[in-house]
Amino acid sequence: MKPELRDNLEDAQKHGREILNFVSGMSLEQYSEDEKTRLAVERLFEIIGEALNRSYKLDPELVDSIPNYRQIISFRNILAHCYDTVEDRIVWGIIEESLPQLLSDLESLLES
Repeated sequence: MKPELRDNLEDAQKHGREILNFVSGMSLEQYSEDEKTRLAVERLFEIIGEALNRSYKLDPELVDSIPNYRQIISFRNILAHCYDTVEDRIVWGIIEESLPQLLSDLESLLES
């Protein structure tokens, strides 16, 4: 694996873990009321999406093995460009339903 690709994937993994740490023990309601956490989480998702986008440009075949990577990149674009339409419950759903799987997929790729 190219060093730049590894760095991008490790960045995505690191920031995904940070999201989970930031929201640990929170409910959706608490998340919605905590502006600092919301802004931090949204920024970290932007970084994850950009890291995957850069990774795709380096090795499309490898990144194709990550389910939903296109949706993750699209979510990054929504956060960056349509920030005023982002709903907390959607972000929360992604944290609960999609982020753990992404972290598992990244772990597998980085170990291989």
